[in-house]
Formats: sequence, structure tokens, C-alpha cells
Amino acid sequence: MKMEFNEKLQKLRTDENLTQEELAEKLFVSRTAISKWESGRGYPSIDSLKAIAKYFHITIDDLIGGEEMVTLAEQDKKESGKKYTALICGILDSLAVLLFILPIFGNGGTGSVSSVALLSLTQISAWLRIVLLAVTGVTAANGFFAVVISNFDKPEWNRHRLVTGMALSLIGTVVFILARQPYAGVFSLCLLVIKGFLLLKRK
Repeated sequence: MKMEFNEKLQKLRTDENLTQEELAEKLFVSRTAISKWESGRGYPSIDSLKAIAKYFHITIDDLIGGEEMVTLAEQDKKESGKKYTALICGILDSLAVLLFILPIFGNGGTGSVSSVALLSLTQISAWLRIVLLAVTGVTAANGFFAVVISNFDKPEWNRHRLVTGMALSLIGTVVFILARQPYAGVFSLCLLVIKGFLLLKRK
């Protein structure tokens, strides 16, 4: 009787008298991942599959059949798409740093309004300036962090950063509009729309 990948992995692990936790440590993945693979609820990435084959001194063909390989390839393509989307959204969030230097904020004075960057914005209340600086800074930091973690195989981190990034862009858009800073509001709204389009396209 032909064994499926999950059955083969479980047999290989038990033959070596390894717990799921021990195997996870040797493959540098989480115990949850091993449990998921052994229960047939998913397949490892190509890199993890290579690591499994190398650890047990077998070939990838010994581990996974033709139909399973097609499923794995489709899953890997889908995960790559998610990682790419997370990276692009992270880069877009990072662009919020431009608000610190671009003269798109209206600085109302006595009888005249000048265009200044966020750091030079003075003709508003102190608390509102702090809010604008905080929202912009946190958005940019979230973007930089998203770019960094996109290099790691941590899909749950990417999901959290995507949700946080969307929320920050929405908050930024609302705050800028309420602060009567239309150009900054449009800038933030454009980032929000682009990210929304990418996420919808990914689905």
C-alpha cells in the first residue's frame, strides 16, 4: 500500500525515536509545523522538504509522490505570492518616512499658509503634532519591520504586519484629514488603496 507524505514523515520520525519537538528542533521549524505535516493538513516548503530528506538521508522522491509534488508546488507558489505581497506592503508603509521631509503640510501663519514637512510643522497644537508624528513614525517602523521579516519563513508574522499596516494607513488617513492636511491625507489614502488592491488580488 502506497504511503502518503504525512505517513512517511511520521514513520521516519518514530523509527528514529524522535518526538515532534525534537524533530522540529533539528529541522529549525516549529513543533506545530511538524504536527501539521504529519496530520496531513499541509506540506512543508521546498526548503523544508530538502532539509527533511537530508536529515533522514533519503531523496525527495522517496518522501513525496508525483501528485503530492504538484500540490506542494502550488502551495509554494501561493506562499511566495503572500510573501511578495507582504514585502511590497512593507515597502509602501516605509514610504511614510517621506512625510517627515516632503513639504506637503500646510503651516498656517498670520495671513499666509506655507508648505512644510511634518518635522517643520509648528502652527498646530502640541498634542496634534505629537499624534501626527506618532502615527507617521509607527507606520514607517512597521513597514521597515515588515521588510526585514519578509526574509524569514514566518507567515503568521507577515499576516500580523499586513493587518497592522492596513490599520495604520486607515488611521493616518483619518487623522490627516481631521487635522486639515489634505495632501498628507491623500498620500496616506493612496498607500491604503494600493495595499488593499494587492491584498484583494492575492486572494
